[in-house]
Amino acid sequence: MAHIDDPTTQKANLEYIRSAMREPMLERDHEFELARRWREAGDEASLHKLVRSYTRLVVSLASRFRNYGLPAGDLIQEGNVGLMQAAARFEPSREVRFSTYAAWWIRSAMQDYVLRNWSIVRTGTTGAQKALFFNLRRLRAKIEGSGETLTDDGRAWIADQLDVALADVKDMEMRLSGSDQSLNAPMRDSSDDEWQNLLPDAAPNPEDVVIGLRDAKTRSAWLAEAIGDLSPREQTIIRQRRLSDEAVTLEELGKELGVSKERIRQLEQRALNKLRVSILRKVKDEGDLQFGA
Repeated sequence: MAHIDDPTTQKANLEYIRSAMREPMLERDHEFELARRWREAGDEASLHKLVRSYTRLVVSLASRFRNYGLPAGDLIQEGNVGLMQAAARFEPSREVRFSTYAAWWIRSAMQDYVLRNWSIVRTGTTGAQKALFFNLRRLRAKIEGSGETLTDDGRAWIADQLDVALADVKDMEMRLSGSDQSLNAPMRDSSDDEWQNLLPDAAPNPEDVVIGLRDAKTRSAWLAEAIGDLSPREQTIIRQRRLSDEAVTLEELGKELGVSKERIRQLEQRALNKLRVSILRKVKDEGDLQFGA
């Protein structure tokens, strides 16, 4: 993507904007006729004329997002995608002007682009977050006028205006107050320490990993020995009900073994009790074991 300040890009954007503003406005009947030709007969010439006539709408809406630090040309391109989506779905039989219908699609396409590119951290993944992202600054300026930190009463008022949770307002306020920063950036100009040095390592240390592997191996050996002490029928029940990725139902196992599902439940419980007793002879803490009921 060309740099936002690239002269060639700026010139191309300006020429496109001038061209869009020169496109003639469509009368209501002419607009509906073009839309009907495209929808009913697939007339691409009518589609192109309809879309070109409303590129001025794309330019107009793009100006509303100019304060998010993104290239105007990219915003216009995204808006044109929304315009084409609107043309593909427009139903002239509803007697709604195409400009009214298309404005929603154009605005939505631009908003999605802003949310995708404003930060490397995904923002606006929910309806509440999206509403806050595009309205928080406006509402904050309305109640304060100075752009200072919101008060609790101000946050509560914004939450009520946008019908969102107070926690969402606080979270978005925090997101908008900062900017993206590399974890490899130095903490101070006079230091080689990086911000990533402050991040805690949540992974287990090597000693815990080795102990865990050893304990797991020991428990597996105990379980195998305990299962070996069960009867063949009890072993079948435990393996198919507790040690299989897809547990067999009581009814299915009952049919296989020729008994009722209630009898299978009783045998399963008895086998689990035998396993518990067998392994408890080898461990000190019963909490280390997990046997389902």
